[in-house]
Amino acid sequence: MPKAAYIHIPFCEHICSYCDFNKYLLAGQPVREYLEALKIEMGRQAMRFAAKPLETIFVGGGTPTALDPEQTAYFFESVKQQLPKARDTEFTVEANPGNLNLEKLEIMKAAGVNRLSLGVQAFDDELLAEAGRTHKSDDVFRTLELAGQVGFENISIDLMYRLPGQTVARLKETLETAMSLNIQHVSIYSLQVEPRTIFYNRMRKGKLPLPDQDQEADMYETLLDVLGENGFRQYEISNFAKPGFESSHNQVYWRNEDYFGFGAGAHSYIDGVRRINAGWTKKYIRLMHEREDAFVEEHPVPLKERMEDEMFLGLRQADGVSKETFAERFGQDVNEVFGDVVDDLFHRRLLRQEGDRIFLTKQGVFLGNEVFQEFISV
Repeated sequence: MPKAAYIHIPFCEHICSYCDFNKYLLAGQPVREYLEALKIEMGRQAMRFAAKPLETIFVGGGTPTALDPEQTAYFFESVKQQLPKARDTEFTVEANPGNLNLEKLEIMKAAGVNRLSLGVQAFDDELLAEAGRTHKSDDVFRTLELAGQVGFENISIDLMYRLPGQTVARLKETLETAMSLNIQHVSIYSLQVEPRTIFYNRMRKGKLPLPDQDQEADMYETLLDVLGENGFRQYEISNFAKPGFESSHNQVYWRNEDYFGFGAGAHSYIDGVRRINAGWTKKYIRLMHEREDAFVEEHPVPLKERMEDEMFLGLRQADGVSKETFAERFGQDVNEVFGDVVDDLFHRRLLRQEGDRIFLTKQGVFLGNEVFQEFISV
């Protein structure tokens, strides 16, 4: 049974240039009706799958903090009523530094939220504007000060590199600013230009000056050095934490374990079946009133696909893939299923083995997507 739940709030006050997540401009949206449908879904699915106390809850978006205080209070009361929590549940909310105020922080803290994930992206106002972000660096400092006042002691920030116009020096400045703050976790991602985004349209017109591959590699090397020197351990390709502050929720995904997914466009994985909810908010609301769920796709995952997932998700982690755990889960040895692939990647020095575990090498981390692709439909 799932020990984790993801809850999606798809509303944003502004659409960022790089974002391809399921999101809608807040103005004119049926927010209250959506939150009521979400409450219904959480209750029904928790009952259907006999939910046990959840070890992690993650509220993402969209921009969850785009909700006003009344909506925020209603939402968190719904979560409290419908989802069972463990005594020490990791309860994370994604937050935009530009719209998170003291009142909302106090509501979240009272509801049991104990981890904030701030969408910072850069400490460089020019790059933030280029990326379509509406907050400025000062908003981050102000938000962190308020969070400290309320009592939050587990704060993660999201950063990006390979942004248009970004250089290694500008990234290093952002990293050094981040390291001066009272934060415990950093997620840092290379910009991927996805279809249906503002950046994608600009790229097609030749108006998106991105760093080249060599610059991107230099940026990654730089972030490894700066974060490592400041006590942040890399426990996954894009995630770094001080000891004891690793994201329990994300590790559920990387360990290929079950999780609930609530809300428009949310994905879930329960008992070997992946399910996807309707993405359009009005359709999601309608389905929740017309039937028992809002699923528009259900995919029973075949054994081979589950084994592929185990490899490429597990290899994202610094702890790698346990051959013993693989055999316990699937009744087959890793080498029986992926022997030729593993041998080839060892030969190319993209994988290494220590005892029971298989890991990416440093070069393998740089070429992670290429490595993962080798395990798909072998």
